[in-house]
Amino acid sequence: MSKRIALAIDSLAGGGAEKIVLTLAREFKRLGHEPHILVLSPHCDYVLPADIPVHFCFDKGQRHIDGLLTQHLAVKKVKQWVTSLSSLLGSFDVFFSNLDRTNLLFTKAQVKPLYCVIHNAIEEELKRELKLGPLAYWAMWRAKKALNHQQLITVSKGIEDDIIQRKRIQAASIQTIYNPFDIDAIRHSAELPNLDIPKGDYIIHVGRVAKQKRHDVLLSAFAKMQTKLPLVLLCNKPRKALALAKKYGVADRVICPGFQENPFTWIKNARLLVLSSDYEGFGNVIMESLICNTPVVSTDCPFGPNEILTQAFA
Repeated sequence: MSKRIALAIDSLAGGGAEKIVLTLAREFKRLGHEPHILVLSPHCDYVLPADIPVHFCFDKGQRHIDGLLTQHLAVKKVKQWVTSLSSLLGSFDVFFSNLDRTNLLFTKAQVKPLYCVIHNAIEEELKRELKLGPLAYWAMWRAKKALNHQQLITVSKGIEDDIIQRKRIQAASIQTIYNPFDIDAIRHSAELPNLDIPKGDYIIHVGRVAKQKRHDVLLSAFAKMQTKLPLVLLCNKPRKALALAKKYGVADRVICPGFQENPFTWIKNARLLVLSSDYEGFGNVIMESLICNTPVVSTDCPFGPNEILTQAFA
């Protein structure tokens, strides 16, 4: 029986969770269901699907919608938005919310039936925010606390085990469902022509410029390499990445083309993909690289890589 499924997320910015939501929506449609993508903020790096409805809640200029003083208004608007969509389209059989802001607002709005998808390592995120100060930590903890007594889906077994062992969050239920990958679509995209790809061998790193991704570790190691291969950084802030590369003395060997709608041609033609993160939720880019038959070297970080890569090298 066909189901009307809502996939809710903060935005469609160029991140891994956003890509997964789009992949899930396409797969649900292929299986005969009626997926709808519910997006809080209209920030879109990915091309919107032509055959799947995408609905936006807030206007482009609205920021800090989940702040302490504005949260109650945002919750009210989300509740009205979901009610309006349900009246127009018919009731949704299930809602899957993704990322902190959406999880916070959807749980506060008491949207049901709801499953909150956890894409990252909760304890590691809280540790990072604590380093930024008590206000940052409190804002993060407020979002995580909203997961109490909710039905949770984690994208790796490591995240599930960490939540259970730490007991910081008391879930109504919890299960791991690994992220989906459209293998045929990835391999097709990887074969498309791309004149911007460097000639010859190169190393590639795919990930936003954020402390979690540890570009400092990556560039420090790259500077010590005896083989002087170029390094391609597919990231959301190429200027910041190049400034970091200059700091480590390797700017002349670093290529930053910026965000790519199709990263797979770049990954397919690379000699090696590296992941240098302090922590991950799953590590989507590792799976994408393996699908493209490109070897991977990764830090053994919590969580995800050691559930994908099964062979370690001394």
